[in-house]
Amino acid sequence: QVQLVESGGGLVQAGGSLRLSCTASGRAFDSDLMAWFRQAPGLDRKFVARISWRDHSTYYADAVIGRFTISRDSAKNTVYLQMNNVKPEDTGVYYCAAGTAGERQNEYNFWGQGTQVTVSS
Repeated sequence: QVQLVESGGGLVQAGGSLRLSCTASGRAFDSDLMAWFRQAPGLDRKFVARISWRDHSTYYADAVIGRFTISRDSAKNTVYLQMNNVKPEDTGVYYCAAGTAGERQNEYNFWGQGTQVTVSS
């Protein structure tokens, strides 16, 4: 059974920091890429960042470059999203996903339940 479980969301002031975690189990290990997406109210889910289990390579959406860092701990089967200098527009539900390629939602087979991040101005 595939499971992705996110944690770490909450309320943070603009300019502050937050770290999200996603722990994977089951067939999620068949997927090389782990990614974070976010969905603001009334908007489509958007790609934020991804990382490869295999070679540690990372890729970010332009909106978060220089502020967010994705990393992974293979021993703990966990992927992190360190969010620094957050902005109100970072508010949304953040989802962890496992897949094999790219930055589109349909390239990811497995999804977590999401964790809410709210940035106050």
